[in-house]
Amino acid sequence: MKILESRMPQHIAIIMDGNGRWAIRRGLSRNLGHKAGVDAIKRAIDSCIKFGIKYCTFFAFSTENWKRSKEEIDGIFSLVRDYLRSNANYFVEKQIKVESIGVLEPFPQDLIQSLEELKQKTKQFNRLTVVFALNYGGRDDLVRACNKLISQGKEHVTAEDIAASLDTKSFPDPDFVIRTSGEQRLSNFMLYQMAYSELYFPKIYWPAFNEKHFKKAIKKFQKRERRYGGIK
Repeated sequence: MKILESRMPQHIAIIMDGNGRWAIRRGLSRNLGHKAGVDAIKRAIDSCIKFGIKYCTFFAFSTENWKRSKEEIDGIFSLVRDYLRSNANYFVEKQIKVESIGVLEPFPQDLIQSLEELKQKTKQFNRLTVVFALNYGGRDDLVRACNKLISQGKEHVTAEDIAASLDTKSFPDPDFVIRTSGEQRLSNFMLYQMAYSELYFPKIYWPAFNEKHFKKAIKKFQKRERRYGGIK
């Protein structure tokens, strides 16, 4: 099947699952699995550029990930910090806009500063928008949106009001959601925004995900018949 430019998803959201299991199967530490997962992010971004995707969101750290060991959390923070610093020139050269969703305050200040600096450096670009979900949860996003509307004195709330108060207000809802490793759940990721997203659960672990798997995923998406509750 040939990939059709006219049926390309506008926004792909990725739940990067399987880093730890990929590492354990190779006798490595979980943090080395996360390191390999970081390498897969660049491959996915390059694939987005190649296929003309306009938005890609990576679920990097959830509100539930705080339950993991301090060693693993510190390792993830170190990887995110190094990634942001070492790839700043890459995002600028490729004209990729960097954004984030989630509550950043609990993160180390230097990590937050590196992210904010990168967002400022790339804010004028529109070739591809890469969104990192950091300390993000779909329920938390909805709760914060509702509290924002309450603080504004809203007595009657519309779907448009909620959408405009979510962290994702500046982006279209994801057309296509990919969760690697074969697990078939959403894990509290963009719950409101995924109302009509197409879901795909390849069995491959995230660190092994490459352009071949990305292309296969796009083909799967293009075979779907999207009716949005209607009949064709």
